[in-house]
Amino acid sequence: MYVAVKGGERAIENAHRLLAHERRGDREVPEVSLDQISGQLSLAVDRVMAEGSLYDRELAALAIKQARGDMIEAIFLVRAFRATLPRFGATEPVDTGKMELRRRISSTFKDIPGGQILGPTFDYTHRLLDPQLSEGFDPEPPATSDASAVATPRVTDILGRDGLIESSPQADADSPVGDLTREPLSFPADRDLRLQNLARADEGFLLALGYSSQRGYGRNHPFAGEIRLGEVEVEFFAEDVGFAVPLGPITLTECQMVNQFKGSATEAPCFTRGYGLAFGQSERKTMSMALVDRALRARELGDETIAPAQDEEFVMSHSDNVQATGFVEHLKLPHYVDFQSELGLLRKLRKEFAEAEASPPLQEAAE
Repeated sequence: MYVAVKGGERAIENAHRLLAHERRGDREVPEVSLDQISGQLSLAVDRVMAEGSLYDRELAALAIKQARGDMIEAIFLVRAFRATLPRFGATEPVDTGKMELRRRISSTFKDIPGGQILGPTFDYTHRLLDPQLSEGFDPEPPATSDASAVATPRVTDILGRDGLIESSPQADADSPVGDLTREPLSFPADRDLRLQNLARADEGFLLALGYSSQRGYGRNHPFAGEIRLGEVEVEFFAEDVGFAVPLGPITLTECQMVNQFKGSATEAPCFTRGYGLAFGQSERKTMSMALVDRALRARELGDETIAPAQDEEFVMSHSDNVQATGFVEHLKLPHYVDFQSELGLLRKLRKEFAEAEASPPLQEAAE
């Protein structure tokens, strides 16, 4: 039970003014613009879009600015705005096989059709602070080349041609796809809901679960079959014209994990899959997502469910950082009545305990 705080409205108004002052910072320093955030803190923007479930770089940049860089608060702001938007329908499934690639790597094959493309990555940088960045400098223009016309089939498709990996699980076309933004979680959950949950899940939470699955908490021996970053065209089927019309490109990161094989008396052994997909350049997120996706498939693949990453109710119920934040931060709100009630009970119990200690011990009656 909560009670009103005396002078609450004025105190809250002053807190908002102080928050705006702290957000602005030193008035002698130029205010950061949304273009600067979007262009120079692009990975932060990508995370807010992915976990906020809204592809809009400008709004994500605004949320980061308003939240003073608090990523979870920014994600909360984006989700709250998203809830106000009308929904006209669902787009057609995107074809990541036709992605206009900026980065494409595989740890399973050195030579793959279309080649490996390192792209923008921290993988080969020295983890040393660069003092030039504190002073501001113009980097050299990157090397460029014309887009290659060579096909870049997914590594899992190459394995699939020889039957070395399980077929990609197909959804029933007649069954409606679940929607976590409109319907509450229910268990057991099918893979469509699990992947939606993981796509919106907190990156750090998924990273920890994915790491745990590699350390033995769940049967998982993964290889990064392929990670690709690039632009994909989004299309929407317009009933008025009778065909799909393009809405524009979006940037996606996709990860396909190749996991330990399975087999039975009636099926030849083959590799299994884990899948991750997220807005923007979200490599760590999609890799962790693919690891956890495979772990959550334990039930359908006949694996023993013994680890947290394999427990869909544990994973899906605790992966959402907006829900988790609300539940943890509500502890800051007034709980005066609840606490006073427990405090009174504790004092009563301590008094009874002290009285029992002070009273003489009972003696057995003489026969």
